[in-house]
Amino acid sequence: MTAMDQNSQRALFDAILRTDFCAFVQKTFPVVSGGGVFSPNWHIEAITYALTRVLKGEIRRLIITVPPRSLKSICASVAFPAFVLGRDPTRGIICVSYSTELARMHANDFRALMRSQFYRQLFPGTRISQAKDTELEVQTTARGYRYSTSVGGTLTGRGGNLLILDDPMKPEEAQSELARANAKQWYSNTLLSRLNDKSKDAIIVVMQRLHVDDLVGHLLEQEGWTVLKLPDIAEAEEVVPIGPGREHHRNVGELLH
Repeated sequence: MTAMDQNSQRALFDAILRTDFCAFVQKTFPVVSGGGVFSPNWHIEAITYALTRVLKGEIRRLIITVPPRSLKSICASVAFPAFVLGRDPTRGIICVSYSTELARMHANDFRALMRSQFYRQLFPGTRISQAKDTELEVQTTARGYRYSTSVGGTLTGRGGNLLILDDPMKPEEAQSELARANAKQWYSNTLLSRLNDKSKDAIIVVMQRLHVDDLVGHLLEQEGWTVLKLPDIAEAEEVVPIGPGREHHRNVGELLH
């Protein structure tokens, strides 16, 4: 293979990574997992397809329910903000988790991804600004940003085009009526008002179901939400969209992975 052929293949591969979020997640995984081997599965295609529809403006309110250790945080809290900012470095993103420690961990993975050689080659117009590069907030040179906080944290003066809630409640607190009420109240009274444009901007909630009256249960009482439900064991026959014109047919009792 000639050098010209290699360059053409490299350019084609980069073009795919810039437009195909599922491929981008696969490339991201070794960076944020310390060299781990990516294990592809249809549910990752389902998650990345739903998130891609948010990016395209087809979905404004998205709920994804999925069990732990299913790559949901790498997809939603790490790779997706990096992908969004790579395509538009002026976007404002707020990421929320149940604790500052978890928010910090996701933020550090995000920063490592943005600093990686492959990301810098893929999105040369998106760079971290020296003016704001902390564990909880990263700003681009185009003044876009990813800001991390926890449920109950302050957001005074903050606004965003994309709000991502990833595991907004600790599993051990799910049986507490007060804890559930506090999470729902903070979402309604604090986080919801942070959207720059409520008619155009998006909210994504990604979590495992913890209680019938958890945040997802509360949101399902409202209209306008698109729901991707991915239980560990299929309780009924399902047809799950995994791409444009592509579906996964899931049988009763089938494991997620």
